[in-house]
Amino acid sequence: MYKKIVLDNGVRVVMEKMTSLKSVAIGVWAKVGSRDEDVGEEGFSHFVEHMMFKGTRKRTASQISHEIDTLGGEMNAFTTHEVTVFYVKVLDQQISQAAELLSDLFSHSRFPPKEIEKEKQVVLEEIRTVKDDPEDFVHELHAKDVLGSHPLGRSILGERRTMESLRRPDLLRYRYAHYHPHKTVISVAGNVDQPRLIQLLNKNFGAWTGEKKEKGLTQVSPWPENPYRKKHIHTKKLEQVHLCLGFKGLPVGHPDRYTANILNTILGGGVSSRLFQEIRENRGLAYTIYSHLSSFSDGGNLTVYAATRPAEAESVVFQVCKEINKLCKQGLNAKELERTKTQLKGNLMMGLEGTYGRMNKLAKDELFQGRRVTLQEMLKEIDKITIDHVWSLSKQLFDFRGLVMTALGPIPKKAFPNWE
Repeated sequence: MYKKIVLDNGVRVVMEKMTSLKSVAIGVWAKVGSRDEDVGEEGFSHFVEHMMFKGTRKRTASQISHEIDTLGGEMNAFTTHEVTVFYVKVLDQQISQAAELLSDLFSHSRFPPKEIEKEKQVVLEEIRTVKDDPEDFVHELHAKDVLGSHPLGRSILGERRTMESLRRPDLLRYRYAHYHPHKTVISVAGNVDQPRLIQLLNKNFGAWTGEKKEKGLTQVSPWPENPYRKKHIHTKKLEQVHLCLGFKGLPVGHPDRYTANILNTILGGGVSSRLFQEIRENRGLAYTIYSHLSSFSDGGNLTVYAATRPAEAESVVFQVCKEINKLCKQGLNAKELERTKTQLKGNLMMGLEGTYGRMNKLAKDELFQGRRVTLQEMLKEIDKITIDHVWSLSKQLFDFRGLVMTALGPIPKKAFPNWE
């Protein structure tokens, strides 16, 4: 049973009762992420997330860790370009303690100066870890290559220089400026007594106040009206060349989003996808190859990733473009469409079987669409997709004039001579 309420201070609460389970997932979703950061604040959203676990008025950092372990649950957080999320998953009888603990972290973290200095080093190590992982690093580089100086093109982790110069007053000012009740959604899924849960949340979150401020989005404009192909070669001593090829995507909530998921799945969304079958299975050109969608409030992109030996890098790019061109010109058949629909529906249903997946979906629906989108509605929309829908969208998104390629690895700067 789904229910939505708004606390007196403006915090929205969305909840769904799942009586067949014995666990509960509670997530506090703040609509603030790396795209909200100004120059000089790169990585602040992610650093705030880290500092929430470093002590409150009532608990030290170690007490927080011991308490969640004592509850037999899981507590964590993550930051994206547009949201910062703190969540806990526990048995249903532990919900009171879990809600109070989550509230204490979210509302009463103290940001101790000594902990800030220590956490700077932790985040710097996290940044180094990404640079040492070629797959992660090429995606980070590709975002910058596509979006340039736009906040969505920056690393969520921030930059070394920003972390090293970070000061506690700046961090507290950022937190105060962006964390507000009206920008916060609490999402709960599991075996909950909803009236009792509302009392708990009012008690723990209802007293939080904040000035209502709105900051307009920095609009996404990676795909100009007169696009041109771009290549970016980042030379690095590696065993493989890591490639990203980027095309225009769709924003969250776009009417064609289900068609885009079908298109992405057909192209590179699994082991039966065209790219996997042709480039890995038939030609042996790559071990890893896939495509994925990234969607934001006001834009998005579709990216193909592959890793291959240096001598085959140009062949892989050629074959990827060939498969995409084939999809745009010849479309797909009914059997392929139905198989992909079944795959997509299966992924959706299995992803919503647990409390964590359901909690995530409830929050995203509220934050980005302003309403609950039921599973039945999603399945119905997928069933309505036709071959012509997929074919038409492929020709809209796969505009080779605006293709952006990023290559990382042992590859000459003058590679791909016919690219531009």
